[in-house]
Amino acid sequence: MFCEKAMELIRELHRAPEGQLPAFNEDGLRQVLEEMKALYEQNQSDVNEAKSGGRSDLIPTIKFRHCSLLRNRRCTVAYLYDRLLRIRALRWEYGSVLPNALRFHMAAEEVRCLKDYGEFEVDDGTSVLLKKNSQHFLPRWKCEQLIRQGVLEHILS
Repeated sequence: MFCEKAMELIRELHRAPEGQLPAFNEDGLRQVLEEMKALYEQNQSDVNEAKSGGRSDLIPTIKFRHCSLLRNRRCTVAYLYDRLLRIRALRWEYGSVLPNALRFHMAAEEVRCLKDYGEFEVDDGTSVLLKKNSQHFLPRWKCEQLIRQGVLEHILS
C-alpha cells in the first residue's frame, strides 16, 4: 500500500547493527520510485480533472497522495543518507580500501565495454570476458582503472 516499501527500507537499516553496512536494496528503492511515479501520474490526472471539471471532491485524495509522495521522498533520502554515514564511518575505520565483505554490500555499477579487451580477472579470482559493446555489472573500484584507460564506460541508467 502507500509508503510500505519505503518504510521497509528504513526498518532494514534500523535492524542492521551499528557499524555494519547492510546490502544495498536496489530492488526496494526501485519499487519506491515506481510507486512515487504512479502516485504522481495519478495526481496529475486528478488535478487536471479537478481543474477542468470543477470536481472539488478530488482534493482530499490529491492531498493524501501528495503526502504519500513526500513521505516516500523523506524515507528514500533517509535511507541513502544513513548508508552514506555508515560508509563514511567505515572509510574512517578501514581507510580507502574496504574489506571484500563490506564491498559486497555496496551497489554495483553497470559498465559497457568500448574495446575488445579479453579476459579481465578481478582480485577475488573471478574473470569476466570484456568484448566490445558488452555490458557488465561490476563495482566501480574493480573497474576504475579500465574506465580511466577508455576500455570501459560507466552507464547511467
